[in-house]
Amino acid sequence: MASVMWFRRDLRLGDNPALLEAAADGPVLPLFVLDAALWGPAGPSRRGYLGASLRALDAELLERGGRLGVVRGDPVRRVVRAAKAVGAQRVHAAADFGPYGRGRDRAVAQALADAGIELVLTGSPYAVAPGRVTNGSGDPYQVFTPFSRAWSDHGWRDPADEPNDAGWLTLEKDTTTIPETRLPAGLELPDAGEAAARRRWAEFLERVDAYDDDRDKPGVDGTSHMSVHLKWGEIHPRTMLADLARKRSAGAASYRTELAWREFYADVLFAQPRTARDYLRTEYAAMAYDRPGAQLEAWRAGRTGFPIVDAGMRQLRATGWMHNRVRMVVASFLVKDLHLEWQHGARHFMHWLVDGDLASNQHGWQWVAGCGTDAAPYFRVFNPTGQGRKFDPDGGYVRRWVGELSDPGLVPDPHDPDPDTRELVGYPQPVVDHRAERQEALDRWERIR
Repeated sequence: MASVMWFRRDLRLGDNPALLEAAADGPVLPLFVLDAALWGPAGPSRRGYLGASLRALDAELLERGGRLGVVRGDPVRRVVRAAKAVGAQRVHAAADFGPYGRGRDRAVAQALADAGIELVLTGSPYAVAPGRVTNGSGDPYQVFTPFSRAWSDHGWRDPADEPNDAGWLTLEKDTTTIPETRLPAGLELPDAGEAAARRRWAEFLERVDAYDDDRDKPGVDGTSHMSVHLKWGEIHPRTMLADLARKRSAGAASYRTELAWREFYADVLFAQPRTARDYLRTEYAAMAYDRPGAQLEAWRAGRTGFPIVDAGMRQLRATGWMHNRVRMVVASFLVKDLHLEWQHGARHFMHWLVDGDLASNQHGWQWVAGCGTDAAPYFRVFNPTGQGRKFDPDGGYVRRWVGELSDPGLVPDPHDPDPDTRELVGYPQPVVDHRAERQEALDRWERIR
């Protein structure tokens, strides 16, 4: 019998349990819905990358005799219409555990059921699906370390094969072309698609042993850059975990922990969907925050006068990505030096990040802001100058992204150029006094304790 494979965050053919289930039914219609509720808020980085990933998936299907049917509109109507068009009795998809995705899937399942069609959810974008791991009382974990132990103890299945000899169906009408996104001048995105993800992962495995030493150095190519491939499901985390299991280095162990953090944040958001927009620790909503204005704009533009902050913000606009250590520094600066609520920064990141993942982004911001899952929260205030000197000691990262500070002859210290040098090269003076604003942040915290 015919079926539909509704691709969402699993844009690959290999290790795709939902696709295997669909192929077991008989001929398959590969389908992707351009859903305005998700597509609309995305910035040019994520839009551009998604389009490239869809084209890569379509090319992979074409080699196997299929085509990706892309339709635009409300999934509740478009999935039902596509299933009816090919006479499908089932629609297969991977489960979505995000706040919007869960509601959408309930509505689609009901509309399909009304038409006599079944929605079958198999697998997820995670090695261990959110909600699967709970504490001794059956409640979700609120702290990472015990979650990570239970997550590891729970384990996951081995990677699945690619379906063999699947017969492919196509939509004869109502499809749209995969959209092209006009990127801002200078914005360069990484290669997209399953093959690109596999290549990047294979390359990183050659240097994963050094990950523990290099991951905090933004000027060194020490991280995997796999977050965007995980975001769109061009590779499954259990594929990566299977490869890491064959490694015995501290670097491989640290990288595995980072995958656990991704699944922890997904679990927290699944248990408390309100935290996509609101404070996990609600008492922090009562803190005094400043109104956004010129300082927020300076932060967005990479013109704060703090070189490591500005380098990160400019890297974000130029590549759709930012090094994780720098993400923490710029987030701390926004919340604790500029005294702005974390949501302002989280929205900016979700607009520009090519790897913008709701759970990881929102809860990463809340971790830094002190209102999230961290056990020792608010009094951690990153000193941006100290962070720059510690993790970018030769200044290579700052010089790369802050052009005004790129000349060592003019700027001997790229992490804290003196006022005259700043004026000479056209680089702004600091928008705040970090020491004073750090104390102000702690004073505001004391008032709500």
